[in-house]
Amino acid sequence: MIFLNGFVFLLNTDYTILLMRFLSISLTPTEKKTLNLHVWYSVIEGFIAGILALNEFVFIKSLKGNNYQLGLLFQFSVILYVFLIFLNEILKRINDKKKLLRYTAIITRLPLVLLFFFPHSAQHIANQPFYHFIFLGIFFVYYMAMPIIYPNINLFLKNSYRNEHFGRLYGFATSINKFVMLIVTFLYGFLLDIDNYAFTYIFPLVAIGGIISVYLLSLIDYDVYNDVIEAKEAFMTSVKKSLYNMIGILKRNKTYLHFEIGFMFYGFAFMISITVITIYFDKALNLNYSSVAFYKNIYNIISIALLPYFGKLIDKIDPRKFAVITFVSILLFILSLSLTDFFPQHFYIFKIKIYYTMIPYLIFHSIFAATMALLWSIGSAYFCEKQQAGDYQSVHLSLTGLRAVFAPTSGVIIYELFGFFVTFMLAIAALLIAIILMFWSYRNDKVIKY
Repeated sequence: MIFLNGFVFLLNTDYTILLMRFLSISLTPTEKKTLNLHVWYSVIEGFIAGILALNEFVFIKSLKGNNYQLGLLFQFSVILYVFLIFLNEILKRINDKKKLLRYTAIITRLPLVLLFFFPHSAQHIANQPFYHFIFLGIFFVYYMAMPIIYPNINLFLKNSYRNEHFGRLYGFATSINKFVMLIVTFLYGFLLDIDNYAFTYIFPLVAIGGIISVYLLSLIDYDVYNDVIEAKEAFMTSVKKSLYNMIGILKRNKTYLHFEIGFMFYGFAFMISITVITIYFDKALNLNYSSVAFYKNIYNIISIALLPYFGKLIDKIDPRKFAVITFVSILLFILSLSLTDFFPQHFYIFKIKIYYTMIPYLIFHSIFAATMALLWSIGSAYFCEKQQAGDYQSVHLSLTGLRAVFAPTSGVIIYELFGFFVTFMLAIAALLIAIILMFWSYRNDKVIKY
């Protein structure tokens, strides 16, 4: 704790003065302190995100995990959302959220240190397959923090930033996060090509960084006031009420129901293909780490540039029309990727393997990344009053967790039975259904945007 306090002391710099001039805003002392902590939190989390961007590829290429285990690794990052109904009720009853965050960080990040003791030999790992299960267990614990930490980020920041500054300050910190992530992904990819087992000494750094970043977040001033509900009724009674409320929302709001059904078809397509795409990169395209890092970085860079345009667009058109743009873009990037099977021509830039059909893949993937970042975060808010936004987003996230229970593993089963092409075509068929449903819903029932 002394070390962390000393670390925070070193972060108390005057860069906020330059930022205030750059953004042409005046910050209160509380906002300055919060921004300082928020930016350093974003820097460290950007480093972590850059490492995790290649995690599935590390598992299949360096650790030689099997396809079903790879499906589970992806599932762990989203399946926990299905428990949001229970977690929301628990979080409402916890008063000291700062302490909750710190304990969560230690419990979920510290196990990453165990990766330091993994062998540096594919043969050794093959002879001791329990390493695969240890790896999966470590990341299951890691992702358990997401439903606890992420809801509290907005809670703490909203409490410290004034409404008129919230968007700009949050956007500034997020941009830094993405910038750091891109650099780290690029460098980490090259490092892994030099040493396929570099993750064994990188992840202990991630563990330390993850604990420090959440600790910094917990230092943001937060007044409890009347935020915590009193446990006047039984826990399971509250859970049942939350569940009935979610079902009631879908029954009462038909346009939102159509939106979520469309998302279920999209989500099925995305989840059955995302794990198989990682396998495809390794088995079919024989990409190295640098190449995978290159593809991930390029579409992310373009998507960041496209975000301001699509941010304005989503405010102007019906969310279901916006969803069509998103669903068409993922359909086209999956189609472009699948065409490399028929047109395998490629060239090299240094050690980076670039397929010609992957050029449109990058373009469509960038559109998908930009539009989905908005549709995912705020799409459901257009179907309800402001005070209902949390409930509507809880429905959205819970349904995400529900499809994560079966979709990623189903994708692996379909691939092993029928191959890459059939899996990709099935995903495209599901996306076509989602697109048609969005068009039909929009033509038959206009939504009132709140």
